[in-house]
Amino acid sequence: MASIVPPRLPRGMRDILPDKMIQRQYVEGIIREVFESFGFEPLSTPAVELAETLMGKYGPEAEKLIYEVKHREGKEDLALRYDLSVPLARVAAMYPDLPRPFKRYQIAPVWRAERPQKGRFREFWQCDVDTVGAESILADAEILNVVYEILRRLGFSRYVIRINNRKILKGIGRFVGLEGELLAGLYRSIDKLDKIGLEGVNEELQRNGIPQAEIDRMMDLLRVQGDQATVLAGLRRQLADDPEALAGIGELEQLVAALSDAGVPAENYQVDFAMVRGLEYYTGPIFETVVEEPKIGSITGGGRYDGLVGLFSKQSLPATGTTIGIERIILVMDELGMYPPQLGKTVSQVLMTIFSEEMLGESLKLASELRRAGLKVEQYMGNKGIGDQIRYALKRGIPYVAIVGPDEAAAGRVVLRRLDQNVQLEVARDQAAAQIRRWMAGDQPAGPVGV
Repeated sequence: MASIVPPRLPRGMRDILPDKMIQRQYVEGIIREVFESFGFEPLSTPAVELAETLMGKYGPEAEKLIYEVKHREGKEDLALRYDLSVPLARVAAMYPDLPRPFKRYQIAPVWRAERPQKGRFREFWQCDVDTVGAESILADAEILNVVYEILRRLGFSRYVIRINNRKILKGIGRFVGLEGELLAGLYRSIDKLDKIGLEGVNEELQRNGIPQAEIDRMMDLLRVQGDQATVLAGLRRQLADDPEALAGIGELEQLVAALSDAGVPAENYQVDFAMVRGLEYYTGPIFETVVEEPKIGSITGGGRYDGLVGLFSKQSLPATGTTIGIERIILVMDELGMYPPQLGKTVSQVLMTIFSEEMLGESLKLASELRRAGLKVEQYMGNKGIGDQIRYALKRGIPYVAIVGPDEAAAGRVVLRRLDQNVQLEVARDQAAAQIRRWMAGDQPAGPVGV
């Protein structure tokens, strides 16, 4: 006899049980609808890529987190995908006949061997939306418009989309006069500005061994504050001698103007030139979204990466996109109770009861009729009485119950119960689905009954 294997999961992995999957599918559904409303099309790529496809694209620290895949007879070096952007770049290079711009979205799991913590798993789902083949800043603005529309439809209000540009960050390095590891330390410090404040950044820069003269120049930049136009104008004055930085400032000015024209509220985005995103491949605008409560980090992040496709093809293509952090979005919605009240803990809308063994055939027929009318119907499968079946529906969270006994079958009628208000109606059989839909739409039933 085989020994029993204790049921357990690897660290950083999890099962998602049905009640949580219903919530997840609700969020994914809205994200998918918004993606497609802007003309983005679905794409699927394999979970396993050649290791050479992934390595050398994310930076040395990130690549330590890539899972290698082994097979006892395998002759290829393989790895689990780390994100969805590098596979997209491979696709764009492999299929040159794809229409340009190529607008795609992908919702799929990725894997990273990092330390598990709240909101961070080793296997998690990403929702990416990208445009490949468009140089225009309008493509970047559209990505941010997508982010705004998703968060609006999910019910978010207290958040900010932070916007910067890699060209400005490079210009800041030249303005301060740093390079190499000192410049990397500068970026890491200023990225904490919203958490530790100006004085905290000053102290951290000193601890990193950056000379005081360079710190003072950096602090002069960080003190540039105000609305979007004021910040950009201040940067333009400070970095007036750096053509690349000026180009980045110009791109942000176009981006802000496009967001305003598209109707994205100004309070939901801000230019933040202290924001630094870590991946090596960003080349232009970068952006991330931070919610005010709870403090969970960014819930979206992305930017322009015009050189990534060129790593797989002689002809590079401009590209921009973002990841919608569905895992963190779900954590925030769980904590703040943001799901709509009609979102139940089961997909079933109706429990089809069995009045008696003799009436089983009628129950099966009515269940099929209701399903063909578009309802989600669970057929009861036990041999208990109607009262026990109704209590089962209550425990499962199924809102409506259908009963057909001998009298109802003879008269062509059905008894329907709405459990949240403890009421029932008897209706013509061909009107049963319509009555349930009226209840679902919010019509008030009449006739309270006991269970």
